[in-house]
Amino acid sequence: ISNHGGRALDGCLASIDVLPEIAEAVGDRVPILLDGGIRRGTDVLKALALGATCVGIGKPMFFALAVGGEDAVFHVLSMLKTELESAMALCGARTVQDITEQLVTRHPHGGGHVGRYMRAKL
Repeated sequence: ISNHGGRALDGCLASIDVLPEIAEAVGDRVPILLDGGIRRGTDVLKALALGATCVGIGKPMFFALAVGGEDAVFHVLSMLKTELESAMALCGARTVQDITEQLVTRHPHGGGHVGRYMRAKL
């Protein structure tokens, strides 16, 4: 799931916002790869909880590579792993399989289903 810059269009939804609906539609028939917006371990946790099978982390890797080469890429991967493990521990999730939708609460005014999004009145 990726919108690759589509958020530049007025009213386009973020990939994470449509993830639950897509996960429900495809079920276990295909793996769901979420791309975009993953910057820390808690982002990984939220994506997995909402139905992603895995996440893409291209932008953090490119930034790390540009700034510090291979060592920086390893460092970023290590930080993401540590942050995810910490977030899982705080949520009581011992394994990735323990990460469920019940760990994520949507803001009541932010929607949760695509049909609830409305254009702001100007």
